[in-house]
Amino acid sequence: MERTEADIDWELVQATPEFRLLRRRLRGFVFPMSAAFLAWYLLYVLLADYAHGFMSVRLWGTITVGLVLGLAQFVTTFVITALYARFAHRKLDPLAAELRAEYGR
Repeated sequence: MERTEADIDWELVQATPEFRLLRRRLRGFVFPMSAAFLAWYLLYVLLADYAHGFMSVRLWGTITVGLVLGLAQFVTTFVITALYARFAHRKLDPLAAELRAEYGR
């Protein structure tokens, strides 16, 4: 018989070593990745504001360094998303499935 939401003692679940491991793994990925992306974005903003000469260097025709770095921000977002999906599939989902199976939901 499957438990309902009211039947689950969430404080007990959060106190388990498996749940703490799940949170540690998640934070181990999310915090460093967020910090790296924010640093990369801040670098882009600072370059755009203070390095006009560098950002306006033409690479191909009307394509400048600033445009390439701006588009790289989007590429970075997609790469981070793909890395997270792979990480979650390998490291988080199996542990979450174990918790779900044990505590029923």
